[in-house]
Amino acid sequence: MSIWTWLQDVIGRVRWMDVLVSAGIMAIFVLLNRFLVRYVFSLVNRKNREKERTLLWEEALEKPLRLFVVVLGVYLGLKYLFSVRWETAIALDGLFRSAVILLIGWSLLTLSNRSSFLLEQLSKKIRLDDSSMLIPFMSKVLRFVVIALTITLIGTEWGFSINGLVAGMGLGSLAIALAAKDTLGNIFGGIVIILEKPFSKGDWILTPSVEGFVEDITFRSTKIRTFADAVVTVPNAALADQPITNWSRMGKRRVTFTLGVALDSDRERLAAAVERIETGLRENDKIDQTTILVKFTEFQQSSLGLFFYFFTKTTVWAEHLAVRQEVNLAVMKVLEEEGIRLAYPAQRVLLEEGAAWNAEEEGLRSVSSAG
Repeated sequence: MSIWTWLQDVIGRVRWMDVLVSAGIMAIFVLLNRFLVRYVFSLVNRKNREKERTLLWEEALEKPLRLFVVVLGVYLGLKYLFSVRWETAIALDGLFRSAVILLIGWSLLTLSNRSSFLLEQLSKKIRLDDSSMLIPFMSKVLRFVVIALTITLIGTEWGFSINGLVAGMGLGSLAIALAAKDTLGNIFGGIVIILEKPFSKGDWILTPSVEGFVEDITFRSTKIRTFADAVVTVPNAALADQPITNWSRMGKRRVTFTLGVALDSDRERLAAAVERIETGLRENDKIDQTTILVKFTEFQQSSLGLFFYFFTKTTVWAEHLAVRQEVNLAVMKVLEEEGIRLAYPAQRVLLEEGAAWNAEEEGLRSVSSAG
């Protein structure tokens, strides 16, 4: 039977009164969908005192609910029009159930968004900061699961059995596992990184292979922006097996060095300089007062070593350098006022008196023989 013949048959069977009633049913639901949804949320608002939470739920579910009301109206109208007269009515039930599954999946996708109310509440309960990558990672996992379940349920609704697919996957599971070994390793590596949380988004980290700021973590890899402004993508499996130094977790930043001063420095002046430098560090509000060490610790070949060990309160690189410069200038001032000179590379040659006399005689003999 051609489509034209089928349409003629349908038109011949249709009663125009049924068409009008069906169109009226659809129009009622289409025109009143906003009102009906608002009424439902108003009832919820009366029972729920937390208005902020209700508004978030309303924002996530309003559009799917309004579309559901429209779909329901269209379904009821067509159901009335085709009521048990044609086999088309049977297909309507499948279409309606598929549409409902799609709307539920849409709602769940909205709720699984990283900025959704549910995940925000979860982050507050487990006390996650804004830079945590756990919520974005969970959002991606939930969205993948929702999409997979939606497709599976719709396929089942239309008679597509997944049993054969599962059986086929069982037969080829070994080959799939071997082929996806690296991918699965990266996914589990990402889960380990997120759960153990050695770093957060925006942290400055150092590994044996890369150093830079963490930009993002995905199922397979972590993106790190280096100081050269290049983005390095590191597989999660490799990153999880490497030692990771998180410089952003420093509560304070260390400064340690040994300063060489001249070997002929006066002992009393050197002791006074060391005491003044240490006192200056303890009076500096930019220096952490827990550990401050300024000591004359060693005799070197061409200098005397003054050992410095302290921490700046700031961990920001530029501010840390500014504090170090301030301290260095203060140290130079103290040394100048105490008359202590900085050491410079030098080499002394000592000749014994007899050796010098013999060298002089040899020189005179050479001159005489030449004359």
